[in-house]
Amino acid sequence: MLARLSPEFPALTASKLRFLEVQGIVTPVRTESGYRKFSSGDVERLRTALTMQRDYGIPLARIREYLEEQGDAPVPAAPASIVQTARRYRRDELISAAGASAGLLNDAVSAGLIVPADSYDERTLGLLRSLVALEAHGIQPRHLRSVRQAAEREISLIESAIEPLRRRADAGSRARANELAPELARRIDDIREVFVATALERLAP
Repeated sequence: MLARLSPEFPALTASKLRFLEVQGIVTPVRTESGYRKFSSGDVERLRTALTMQRDYGIPLARIREYLEEQGDAPVPAAPASIVQTARRYRRDELISAAGASAGLLNDAVSAGLIVPADSYDERTLGLLRSLVALEAHGIQPRHLRSVRQAAEREISLIESAIEPLRRRADAGSRARANELAPELARRIDDIREVFVATALERLAP
């Protein structure tokens, strides 16, 4: 699988593949020896998921939902139905689309996970849907403050790293800083995914 997809996605690792499997993006068959056996359909599902993450910043929960909607049908590498629709949601529409309660949204706002606004984007919808799923297992928005705080610390690290480029007067350096920021963020994501995948393996029976 890595050999098939690494040319397109150089940052892809075995740990990230396991993480995507845990997240329900793909479900490979297990052999009697316990090895994962990926089908051609699995390859395309992973290619679609990785493309949507890398090129469009679509939340993983929304990607999983899209793939589930497709079922066994072939999935396009760039699903225009998602990436070309920059829909905005009013508060009541957001709550309805996410299957959330008004109380959960209020708690998310109070915990600093969602910024109150007149309308909300797809990313916020994906976040609220994840909060709904976590709430079903007793994980409340207030329990996730540390996740937000960790993200803020990561942004501080990235800002410090690109600050020398931002200080320069030439446009090329500023452009490089803008390119470098998401690249550094992806690297930090890769490290986090390794830690999460390793921890999940310890939980497996």
